Amino acid sequence: MKRNVLLKHLKTNNCKLHREGANHSLFINSTTGKMSTVPRHPNINDFLVLEICKQLGIPKIKK
Repeated sequence: MKRNVLLKHLKTNNCKLHREGANHSLFINSTTGKMSTVPRHPNINDFLVLEICKQLGIPKIKK
């Protein structure tokens, strides 16, 4: 999955960028306070996308 698609999904589900690292971005869910890291690669594995959504407590992305 493209990173831009994931970032748009995170924004629509009240997740905000907390800080940028060298290889990852740290996102936090504003409503629940849960945090997860998102790799800074153009393509992200679909399994990893599911785990990121689960960690943040948001619904998975529908294709």
